[in-house]
Amino acid sequence: MPNSQKKIFDFLNSGNNIRWCLLSVVLLAFAITVYPSMLKISEYNYQPGDIAKADVKAPKDIFIEDQETTEEKRKQAVRDVLTIYDYDDTLIIRLTENIQKAFDNVRKVYETIHAEEEELAPATQESLPWQRIIEKKTVHDRIWETKAQFEKTLNIHTDENEYRILARYEFSKTISDLVIRILIEILENGVVSGKETLLRENESGGIIVRILSVRKELVLTDVRRYYSIEQAKSMVRIIAQPLLRDMPYTILNPVADLTQKLIQPNLTLNRSETEERRKKAAESIKAVLYKIKAGEIIIREGERVTEGHLRKLNALRSQAAEESTLARSMGAILMMMALILILFSFSVPDPLSLSNKDLLFMGCMLSVFFFLLKISSFFIEALVRHNPLSISATSLTLAIPLAASSMTICLFMRMRIAGPFALITAACTGIILQNRLEMFFYFLLNGLMAAYWVRHCRERKVFIKAGAKLGILNIALATALKLHTGEFPGIGFLWDVVFAFIGGIGTGIISAGLVALVESAFNYTTDITLLELSNLERPLLRRLMIEAPGTYHHSVVVGTMVEAAAAEIGANPLLVKVSAYYHDIGKIRKPLYFIENQMNAANRHEKLAPTMSGLILIAHVKDGVEIGRENKLGQPILDTIRQHHGTSLIRYFYEKAKARGVDTLTIEDFRYPGPKPQTREIGLVMLADVVEASSRTLENPTPSRIQGHVKKIMDAVLADGQLNECDLTLKDLYNIEKAFNKILNGIHHHRIEYVETPDGKEKKNGSSYHQSAKPAFNIPGKGATNGTDTIRCSEIP
Repeated sequence: MPNSQKKIFDFLNSGNNIRWCLLSVVLLAFAITVYPSMLKISEYNYQPGDIAKADVKAPKDIFIEDQETTEEKRKQAVRDVLTIYDYDDTLIIRLTENIQKAFDNVRKVYETIHAEEEELAPATQESLPWQRIIEKKTVHDRIWETKAQFEKTLNIHTDENEYRILARYEFSKTISDLVIRILIEILENGVVSGKETLLRENESGGIIVRILSVRKELVLTDVRRYYSIEQAKSMVRIIAQPLLRDMPYTILNPVADLTQKLIQPNLTLNRSETEERRKKAAESIKAVLYKIKAGEIIIREGERVTEGHLRKLNALRSQAAEESTLARSMGAILMMMALILILFSFSVPDPLSLSNKDLLFMGCMLSVFFFLLKISSFFIEALVRHNPLSISATSLTLAIPLAASSMTICLFMRMRIAGPFALITAACTGIILQNRLEMFFYFLLNGLMAAYWVRHCRERKVFIKAGAKLGILNIALATALKLHTGEFPGIGFLWDVVFAFIGGIGTGIISAGLVALVESAFNYTTDITLLELSNLERPLLRRLMIEAPGTYHHSVVVGTMVEAAAAEIGANPLLVKVSAYYHDIGKIRKPLYFIENQMNAANRHEKLAPTMSGLILIAHVKDGVEIGRENKLGQPILDTIRQHHGTSLIRYFYEKAKARGVDTLTIEDFRYPGPKPQTREIGLVMLADVVEASSRTLENPTPSRIQGHVKKIMDAVLADGQLNECDLTLKDLYNIEKAFNKILNGIHHHRIEYVETPDGKEKKNGSSYHQSAKPAFNIPGKGATNGTDTIRCSEIP
């Protein structure tokens, strides 16, 4: 790994504050993607006739009022409101009462006068003529004194000639009845003031007549029958002539004149009520809006600004003023942060177990696909505007390979991370695509299934197979969407099918390309790479086989042991096997200093000081890490090389140094630098390493001896505290021990020995076991360790 890249990853693992920084950057990228206007607030100060300086695009769906259509609809609503007229059906009653009262008052005066005349009749006959003239003047005066009261009661003015004629007939009840009869006939027909206005209203569809006494409304479409004031007065004489045929002619004029003066309109225009209703009708009409879709160009650069452009720009500005982009962005950030934290809290048992590098990888994937989605939406808009095949934006959206993100995440971080990641990606996609719920479900389902189909990927062709499966799934989802929207079948459905399948295939192809890029950028190791590294024909392993054959054989056996044990405890068998192949790769540099490679040669450590021998053995860890980096073995394998000895003690040379009485001797000088195993897989390699090496010292390796030896060695490693920092439980150790026993029994299996007889024939001896050579001391670098620390256990078998 380059030095600069190493510094970056060391920095990322330096503290938890980095996690919040990464989360903040991802959320900011999401907010910018959803609300790009938060970066720039445009001002539109154009006037009609100005030239636009830049393209103006609607950031979201907006609705603009069509003022002309709205105004026309409101005018029509006003026209549809009929004019209100009040019909006073009590007017004839009031006039009748007043006429009867006025005439009765005068007739009472006459009755009084007549009664007085009867009482004074004898005296009147004996009176002188001039006395009778005085009495007549007195009667005349008394009748004329009632004129003012008569006019007040009727609310009219009568001239003297009319009143004189009425007095001549002593205000006969017949006359008052005639007046009332004529008035009733005229008022029942209806009398209106301003008939010209009424006729104009009739042309608009009629009028509404409100009968005041019963609060009832009638719609009348024919208003020509109503009299105007002049027509009503003309009708008085027409109606009166046949009624007064048998009466003196002199009575006609007073009756007609009196009736004409009493005529009043009983149908009057209620202007205030009409205006109020028309105002309410206009207000009830909602503004007519037309929609400008998100991304639609409002005005292009160099285009002349018109009134229509200004209306759209003003609407855009007013809408921006009503809603705070910053507030909306903060709201989106908070919602997405809550979703991310809650999902990962439930899906990951220990969220802190994710390294900062893992979080950086997920953050980069989210950010990249946010911008990919936004860029895709721009291209889709351009294609929709200029394609001649009438392909809809929805069809093109189905081809976006968004599931490649969850597919890639699953490959590096397994399904438990890929599932929540797919949900987060789908939720963000639904928001970015203008809160389209159907797109959320589409990308959620294909994201989950894309991750599911590559969860055991060990070959690159799996991406293409998964892409094909995803394409078929996308077709099914596109069909469901069309059925949901009611647009099935049709040419649009065919385009949906084509682009949905393209989206699936594209996802597989993009994921295959991303894997190599992510492995290189983030120093990850996938199962595909592990499978390639497990090939025993690789140059590094062939070099190990040639230069250090004993170490090579030991590594292969350890690989077999850990693979079987990993399957028992649920660890990664492929990772642990490949790690075992390379765990002692550092011995290539000094192979003859390790006893498994010495064969029958002299032991080179006999001529070295114990401290030097210890340094040589310890150096194979450092050498292995350097060789691993040079050959790009991947971080998990490098961690195994660095940690597979932990901080264990090289006891053989430590005891040898003690026996020689070295003055500056410290036990730390004979311990590996560590660190101790941090994962279950590395702990497995440590156990298999010491068990396999020490098992070669067994004499007569029967199953019971192998079982006892494995338990003894594993207990020693456990007691030394080398497994304290990995997640191996006592139950795991029990299952590991069983797996090791099975493999070692297979290696040291019972064999039939063929011996030669004196006659040259071979003879079977079935009582012997295949035995390994026994060294005089613990194998340098492979000796068992002792210690007093105990293992950290998470569960009891």
